[in-house]
Amino acid sequence: MNKYKYYFRKPKSEIVKDIFKGALITGAIIIAASSPYFITNIIKANKRFRRYPKQRVADTFTRLKREGLIMIERNNGQIYIKLTKEGKKKAGLYQIDNLSIKKPKKWDGKWRIVIFDIAELKRSHREAFRGKLKELGFKPLQKSVWIYPFPCQEEIVLLRDFFGLDKNDIQLIVAEKIESDEKLREIFKVG
Repeated sequence: MNKYKYYFRKPKSEIVKDIFKGALITGAIIIAASSPYFITNIIKANKRFRRYPKQRVADTFTRLKREGLIMIERNNGQIYIKLTKEGKKKAGLYQIDNLSIKKPKKWDGKWRIVIFDIAELKRSHREAFRGKLKELGFKPLQKSVWIYPFPCQEEIVLLRDFFGLDKNDIQLIVAEKIESDEKLREIFKVG
C-alpha cells in the first residue's frame, strides 16, 4: 500500500488552507532563493507542506498565483510569497469557516452581549453575521441582540472586519448582571 495514498485523496482546499494560514500568520512565506528547487525549499521550510506530494504543492502554488491570490517576489536572495488583497479575502473566509470560541473551565460570571444595527443595504452581511453568531453558540435576546457567557472579543472583531463592518454596526458589551438570567444560565449551563 502506498504510504501517500491518504494524501493523494486529501482535498486541494487543505493545501490552500495551509498556504493561506502560513501567509496570514507570518505576513509572508519566506524561503531562501539560493537553489533552483523552489518547491523543495518550500516543503523543507514549512512543516505543514511535508504531508502533501511535492507536485500537488507545486500545482497549488501555480494555481493560486494564476488566480491572483498570491504573489511571489524575489528580493535579496529570498523568495517572498504574499497574499494579494483577493487572497486575504479568501484566507479570511477560511478563518471564518473554522472560527470557534474557546470555553474556559470556569465561567467568570460576565455576559457578552452583541448588539448590531446593520443597514438594509448590507442585508446579506447581517444575515451571515447572525448565522455565524448562532453557529458559535450565541443565543438571541432580541432580533439584533445576542448573548454569550464567555470571552469572545477577538472573534467578534474578526467577524466585524471580515464583513467590512465597524463599531457603528456592531458593538460588544460585557455585563456583570442581567435581570432574571436564570433561564440563560440554564441554557448555557453556567453558574
